[in-house]
Amino acid sequence: MKTKILFAIAFAVTSMAFAQKKEVKAIEKAIKSGSYGEAKSLVGAADALLSQMDDKTKSKFMLLKAQAFLGVDNKNVADLTKAGEAFKALMGTKMESEAKTGLSNVVAALVNSAVQDQNTDQFSDAGAKLEMAYAFSDDNRDYQYFAASNYLNSKEYDKAAAIFEDLMAAGYTGQVTEYYAVNAASGEEKKFENKQERDIVVLAKEYVKPSEKLSESREGLITEYLISIYSFQDQNDKALAMLDTALEKKPNDVKLLTSKSNIYLKMDKKDEYRSIIEKVLQIDPNNAELHYNLGVTADQQGDDATAVKYYNKAIELDPSYANAYNNLGALVLRKDATFVDQMNSLGTSNADFDKYEALKVERKANIRKAVVYMEKVLELKPDNMEIANNLLNLYQVLEDTNKADAMKAKIDAMN
Repeated sequence: MKTKILFAIAFAVTSMAFAQKKEVKAIEKAIKSGSYGEAKSLVGAADALLSQMDDKTKSKFMLLKAQAFLGVDNKNVADLTKAGEAFKALMGTKMESEAKTGLSNVVAALVNSAVQDQNTDQFSDAGAKLEMAYAFSDDNRDYQYFAASNYLNSKEYDKAAAIFEDLMAAGYTGQVTEYYAVNAASGEEKKFENKQERDIVVLAKEYVKPSEKLSESREGLITEYLISIYSFQDQNDKALAMLDTALEKKPNDVKLLTSKSNIYLKMDKKDEYRSIIEKVLQIDPNNAELHYNLGVTADQQGDDATAVKYYNKAIELDPSYANAYNNLGALVLRKDATFVDQMNSLGTSNADFDKYEALKVERKANIRKAVVYMEKVLELKPDNMEIANNLLNLYQVLEDTNKADAMKAKIDAMN
């Protein structure tokens, strides 16, 4: 009786092993025929037998499972994730070499798909795929950096900040060695894709003076991104702390100082704001963009006189600064609403009529001041439809038929 029981158990084990190998062979056959959909559908049945497989069968099954979900030109993130996880499970086994190759293919598929998403403005999807690419890569943090950049574009600020913070903690700079040489005939320096390509042309004496340089660090950009995110989310203390750390390395960096001044302005700390601005102007007194930005800041505070001063200074430094002319015109036109309100509030008496006519003259004089600025903007930006329409409206208010007709014809041509 005892012998019969042992025989029955042995028979059951043999049958189970046969079933396992049968399922695995079916997957292998489907992959060889290019039927990846069928191969994926067969994985489930074999997966149920995984715990009972011997090591050799288990490794073979995991490799086939990974290959089934990887497929050819697969862009499905769920499939690629399963493939990557299966390949990773084979690390440290006799199939490690195949697993490494498979993981490289998974990463390439994820990155290629992410690039396509970026090109169609599907930034969130691109970010998720690049994060997954990093998880399956050999600690290539470039994928993290580009994932965070995509999350920034998709306005998923928490996700972007978490990755940027991780990169900073890891000391990531994104710098790589770049290979250069000088063209022997032209004397122009050229950057090569890799050292081998550069060395070949140097050996052929087509190029001379080989050199190596580090690419630009991404650390500054990451700092700027995090400061912007913290500021946008009103985490002003975090933004200021990061700015202080960055300014320890670059105490006279105009961009960092301007960012710090803007945060103080947002916090209504005007003394701190002015202190930094004075320092910035000492460092870079001829920066037209800086004066323009200071004009915008004063404009937003309702300090029209200071705004005009800075806008004019920006134009003095850069006569082609269209936005400064535009903002000066907008400042002048701001008074127009007051004229209209006063004119509409008047009655029908002779005195009111005289006052109306006087206000009408003042209003037109004010509009003419604005028109000078707006015309300059259109001169600098002749295709700006918004400015063209604004000028048309202003000419009509001024009852300048000739200019209105000419602008109407220009707008029709632009359309």
